[in-house]
Amino acid sequence: MRRLPLCLTVLSTALFLLPEPAAAQTAIPDTIVTAARVPVATERVPVATTTITRQDIEERGYVTLADALAQVPGLALVGQGGPGALTSLFMRGLNSNHVQVLLDGVPINDPTTPTNLFNFGSLLLAGVERIEVLRGPASSLYGSNALAGVVNIVTRRAPPGKQAEVFGGIAGGTQRTLRLDGGVAGTVGAFDYLFALDSLSTAGFNILPPRLATNRGEADGYRGVAAVARLGWAPLPGSRIEATLRWQEASIRLDRFAADDPNFVGEERRWTGQVRAETALFGGAWVTGLRFGTTRDRRQYDNLPDAFSAATLHNLFRGERTVLDWGNRVLLPDLLGGLAQDGALSFGAGWARERSDSAYGQVPFRTTVSAAQESASGHLALQYRLLRTLDVSAGMRLDHVQGYGTTPTYRLGAVQMLPEWNLRLRAAVGSGFAAPSLEQRFGSSAFFVGNPALRPERTTSWELGVEFDVDAPTQPRILTLGATYYRTWARDLIDARFAGGVFRPINVARASVEGVETTAVLRLSPWLEARAAWTWTEAINSDTRQRLLRRPPHIFAFSARLVPVEGLSVVPEVLMTSWARDFLVLDSGAPGPQGRKPGGTTANLALAYQVMPQVNLFLQARNLGNSRWEPTSGYATPGRSVVFGTRFAL
Repeated sequence: MRRLPLCLTVLSTALFLLPEPAAAQTAIPDTIVTAARVPVATERVPVATTTITRQDIEERGYVTLADALAQVPGLALVGQGGPGALTSLFMRGLNSNHVQVLLDGVPINDPTTPTNLFNFGSLLLAGVERIEVLRGPASSLYGSNALAGVVNIVTRRAPPGKQAEVFGGIAGGTQRTLRLDGGVAGTVGAFDYLFALDSLSTAGFNILPPRLATNRGEADGYRGVAAVARLGWAPLPGSRIEATLRWQEASIRLDRFAADDPNFVGEERRWTGQVRAETALFGGAWVTGLRFGTTRDRRQYDNLPDAFSAATLHNLFRGERTVLDWGNRVLLPDLLGGLAQDGALSFGAGWARERSDSAYGQVPFRTTVSAAQESASGHLALQYRLLRTLDVSAGMRLDHVQGYGTTPTYRLGAVQMLPEWNLRLRAAVGSGFAAPSLEQRFGSSAFFVGNPALRPERTTSWELGVEFDVDAPTQPRILTLGATYYRTWARDLIDARFAGGVFRPINVARASVEGVETTAVLRLSPWLEARAAWTWTEAINSDTRQRLLRRPPHIFAFSARLVPVEGLSVVPEVLMTSWARDFLVLDSGAPGPQGRKPGGTTANLALAYQVMPQVNLFLQARNLGNSRWEPTSGYATPGRSVVFGTRFAL
């Protein structure tokens, strides 16, 4: 708690800057589904959330999920190259596998990875409508892996009232980059449909830093394609049946550890599908739905001998996850003579099965996994608005994972609105857990033995937040300021310890994290908006008192949207990342000790001009300064790139 005075200073400074009481502003609230499993106005959510829209994705030139998340407060993305390369996301200082990733509500974390994490650099944004980011423990809603938060990717929907809308784009540029995307969507009576395709081909960059003696100038290319299909049918008012299928395949050029390798290639394939049906009962007061979803992952990495290495490698990962989920949303009546309003109850149950069949590494270090595990869950959440200005919510969940019993989680939250001050205060406390991965429980090699008796990793967190608007005589909400302070305690973290001649994972590690997320949005006029965010994180190993690796203490993000003339938008972005502790790679290319890795800055720029209502031209430049700073020691940021193209919707 030694940083608490600094955090209280940030919050108290924000309160001090409040203007005199003003008339409450009336606005149409945005809604977010991920925060409560029911559509709820963002202003009523007790935890920090961010929504990235399709307009943001297209206007800013985001290609992968990692591109889209880079500016979100509280997130540190640590990559090892360009598209397709492993990219970890440290949300609020916790591990990358502590973030649950959903596609339309279906979990897509990869069960074949050693810790059940998701590669944020692999997913192309084909057919994505928006990305919802929920920061803070959400296991009471989404179960395992949601210790740090949730990223929900929502598929694009068909436009209502239009039988066919054709959309697409083409772009090309440096590094022999070619991007193609397109699709068709529409609504015909009670039916709607969407088909979208996205492809990317690029020669890429040499991701090794220039300082390494093992840098031979070899570029690491990428070729990938993603397709989405979504079909819906509304047979009756308030009822809907829909099916969604997403497929992605990619070929990636890779390197050995800190050394160029001309023969190292990765092939990845994933498809995710679901069928969902829901109907409204009792005049819409009760909505019940059933979902069946499945994900299949296949990854293969091959390396043949070459002039620089005689090593031969064949790694194969096959994973699958199947889920069945029953969910309900019930609108509750007003209570206490109208003092408690807008009540909602959500509850449901779920079942899941995941499997991994994997083999990777070289003998005698080759690790194999062939195992499966099932889980069952039930959840319940309640929310009400009291005295018209205080929103309170509570939720709990029980997860039973095959092999080690039942894990309860909870979340309590409150949001106090002070409309006369244009002020919103938030508070939340909750718990989270992450089930051990299949490899941690059942993996084996000559020097590694899984531990079926592992317990889940657990966290307890709380946060306090404030957000308020500043009005100007000619511009309501000219400035919005926000700040959040949080604390997290993690226990039973899994670490591999050497004993009896083998490594064996056990629940031994503990960590504590505290941080501040501040945001500012300046709206000078309809043609100029600027956003800034500063994130401070202190993530500490409670046993060694050392900082956790690859968590930069400070990240500053800035972006703006300018419309200097009608039809022309200019969107600059700057991301400044401070130093972080890491396993250092020496200039020789050999592994070194833990130490302090320098930070770096990247800047992007996107221009778009609306030639006609259905067509625009765009120019997108990333890493304008050609920075080669190392997010991970031994792996440089991809260099400068520029693409030019056109986008249309007919």
